[in-house]
Amino acid sequence: MDDLGATVPLAGPARRVVSLVPSLTEALAATCPDRLVGATDWCTHPADLDVARVRGTKNPDLAAVAALSPDLVVANKEENRELDVRRMRERGLAVWVTDIETVPKALASMRRLLVEGVGVRAPGWLTDAEEAWEGPVPPPHTRVVVPIWRDPWMVVGRPTFTADLLARLGYGVVGGSAPGRYPAADVASLDDPALADEVLLPDEPYEFTPADGPEAFARVPTRLVSGRLLTWYGPALVESRISLDRA
Repeated sequence: MDDLGATVPLAGPARRVVSLVPSLTEALAATCPDRLVGATDWCTHPADLDVARVRGTKNPDLAAVAALSPDLVVANKEENRELDVRRMRERGLAVWVTDIETVPKALASMRRLLVEGVGVRAPGWLTDAEEAWEGPVPPPHTRVVVPIWRDPWMVVGRPTFTADLLARLGYGVVGGSAPGRYPAADVASLDDPALADEVLLPDEPYEFTPADGPEAFARVPTRLVSGRLLTWYGPALVESRISLDRA
């Protein structure tokens, strides 16, 4: 069964896999590149990935996916639409949906997908990531606002993978006009030293740059960061532990 408890009709290890999730595409390419036959246009890592493209995460070309004759299609509850998952299953495709809200859950989910679904040994990068992120969540030392969009402004909330990852580095995510995973926010209320010590501006999904984002904050320091290191849960987890911990 996948992370949502749905039965995945696999007769054996998946030999042909289409990935609709950038993180999982990177994980599969780093582990068993010969099994990966298709990915979305948003799957940008590794840079030299040479597989068929099936459009985007929110609008995959389902006919193109089916034409690749995959043994397994991997998707994610947050990144992909339930409608597309249902339509693929109606076409007779085996779909494995992941559900990722914490670092431990991400690591366990990927291990199960790779070992049980694809039938490969747990890769070294996964073991390294598990060792890097083991241990309890430390007390927060820094309060951070993490915008993911502007016009309108939206920020990382809870429960999200990004908030959990940052918490494990000692960063407490704050901000937003209401509880939730990605609440709307008024930028003036975010630019408040009483609320936050720092604003982290990632380059995805909105591409904040030195000229687009920092100028909105006059009172709270800003820092441009890699969106991949904040939101991707494949091999990026090894890199993010090192890079973000040193920041």
